[in-house]
Amino acid sequence: MKNIKTHKKTMRILSIVLCFLMVFSCASCGEKDEESKPAAYGTYGADFALNLAQSFPYREAFSAGEQGAGVMIKNELESLGYQVEVQPVAASASESSSNYIIRIPGEGFMQRDSFGEYNPVHKTVVIGAHYDSPIKYSQRLEYPLYNGIQNNACGIGSLMTIAKEMQGKKYAYDVILIAFGASTSNYLGARTFVYSLSDEERSSIDCMYCIESIYAGDKLYAHSGLSSLKAGNKYSYRRKLYEAYDVAYENSLLSETGTDLYYNMSLLSFDANGDGVDDMYREVTTVPSDYTVFDNLSIPIVFFESSDYNFTKLSDMKETKNLTLQTYGGAVRNTPLDSSITLREALDETRLETRINVVSYIVIKAVEKGSKDCVPVSEYNDGERLAPTVSPKKKEEKMASLSEAAAKESNKPQE
Repeated sequence: MKNIKTHKKTMRILSIVLCFLMVFSCASCGEKDEESKPAAYGTYGADFALNLAQSFPYREAFSAGEQGAGVMIKNELESLGYQVEVQPVAASASESSSNYIIRIPGEGFMQRDSFGEYNPVHKTVVIGAHYDSPIKYSQRLEYPLYNGIQNNACGIGSLMTIAKEMQGKKYAYDVILIAFGASTSNYLGARTFVYSLSDEERSSIDCMYCIESIYAGDKLYAHSGLSSLKAGNKYSYRRKLYEAYDVAYENSLLSETGTDLYYNMSLLSFDANGDGVDDMYREVTTVPSDYTVFDNLSIPIVFFESSDYNFTKLSDMKETKNLTLQTYGGAVRNTPLDSSITLREALDETRLETRINVVSYIVIKAVEKGSKDCVPVSEYNDGERLAPTVSPKKKEEKMASLSEAAAKESNKPQE
């Protein structure tokens, strides 16, 4: 009898232990699944965007509101552990702003030539968003609820998320994160930064990622620059754009987050870049932003924004078809509708967080993919190599041809 009681007691204890293990295991699986989901960055970026917009709703270029917003960004970046470079941006003696810059040095690449030989190179990616907004404090009676959450506190929220996620990590690229000031003054912040670089520094930029107004538009888009429309530029200048689409597809962002990355699929034909030749208006946009300064210098760009390009006429294209946001013909940017209060009521309550996190994830993963024909130095040192684009025989023939040409040149009589 005693043995039976002991056996029952033992079984009860084992049952309790097994139940505990099952609960713990399920909880761990849930945590693991949540952590493994793409773009699972939480509410950090959305919270910062809302705080910025609500604290400094009227932050036009060179205003006290813009300066306050800039200081908020700087303080937050410093709290993340970064050293922040403050770059003065001046339109005149009485009009000044600032760019806030983070530099994350990369380990560099070993770049393969067509014969399979490698040489060390440093390449850069620039990731930027502007923090000023176009509406002035003097316009507050006409824009009572305005706070620029769409243009462009949401873009800054993504930039801050990228900064938070990149902190302490090492990349092959040199990464530059910039909160641009005075964007609404002909992109003066972006212009100041680009023209502060040497020719060598500019030529090292593999891509500029620009983030603006990703919240209120019906769909999330990525575009390449108008410089990709020039003859011979399409693939090389859109490579980073296609890479962004690859990240979205490879990580099942639509099924995992409910948000997909679209491209302008318009079949319109017109002169988009002003060179007198009609272009296929596809995978590009005529909407300008800070990227324009880089694009004009033939630096490849990827521009993230939200809108709706699914129309047959350029004049019909607008940010949203949402029936509650049609007061200004479907426009949100630069209208009284650009308000966190208004948009929260009109849109899905998680859209701000999701859009910010998805864009941040795509940019981070694209940076991790590295550069064409390059191997990160650490991987190269571990033995990683890319396949040569020509056979050893062709390489020998080419080298022999070059040697022969050099010999002929050296044997020429001096004049």
